Amino acid sequence: MEAKGKAFTKTHSLNLGGTLMSLAQPKVMGILNLTENSFYDGGQYNSTEAAVRQCARMLDEGADIIDLGANSTKPGAPMLSAAEELAILIPILKALLSTFPRACFSIDTFNSRTAEKAIEAGAHMVNDVSGGDLDSQMITTIGRLRVPYVAMHMQGNPQTMQQNPQYTDVVKEVLYALSVKVEKLHQAGLNDIILDPGFGFGKTLAHNYQLMEGLDQLHHLEKPLLIGVSRKSMVYKVLKSNSTDALNGTTVLHALALLKGADILRVHDVKEAIEVIKIVNYAQNPR
Repeated sequence: MEAKGKAFTKTHSLNLGGTLMSLAQPKVMGILNLTENSFYDGGQYNSTEAAVRQCARMLDEGADIIDLGANSTKPGAPMLSAAEELAILIPILKALLSTFPRACFSIDTFNSRTAEKAIEAGAHMVNDVSGGDLDSQMITTIGRLRVPYVAMHMQGNPQTMQQNPQYTDVVKEVLYALSVKVEKLHQAGLNDIILDPGFGFGKTLAHNYQLMEGLDQLHHLEKPLLIGVSRKSMVYKVLKSNSTDALNGTTVLHALALLKGADILRVHDVKEAIEVIKIVNYAQNPR
């Protein structure tokens, strides 16, 4: 499939609990971290009250999906067991589902048991940073659950991924690795597949920007693309700053990703992401 010359021309949709979400225009996935170890906002939303308050804010600002994560994936972070993850996640998920019954909730996990229990509790989709590589039962489980699934590319695991990552051609190698995941997911019976190239996950600064430059090549896989660059080191290393001061740089990368055909932006700052979508959309379709 030839990559699109403009953004916002795709016809993908996601089946979220029987409701179709069109991706004719990009969507915003708001990040709701329930862990103390997140690289940016760790510990701010790990109580039910704080999570409900932040979820309300993101939905009011226009978030289409809320992505809940109880397991940190920042470089070197300890990984929780499924039992530990569920103990944090399920009570807050149930409170959010009760408070916001029309909202769409994604579960950020690489544990198949966590994914299954969260979907049973009422979540709508799964976002897996390992694309099934860290839990051999994940793809089978997702195929049985038949929920939308984000398969991300990661070289190594969260403990090792930034220890001298190597590629001959990062774009081609990510494209190939994701194509293998797509085939496995199709064989498991899944059609609602979203692909994430995994910015910052087993990539150097140069790899990240090479991947952004070649992002449109991933359209050959004919799947929606989720982009997660919000406040990451690929922003603040260039600016010689930190994650707290990385919002403006994040917005620039969001614009670049949209021009390359991104379908979903996974973000900490919903209002600003909505604004960049509106501006890029209008710039491509002035009226």
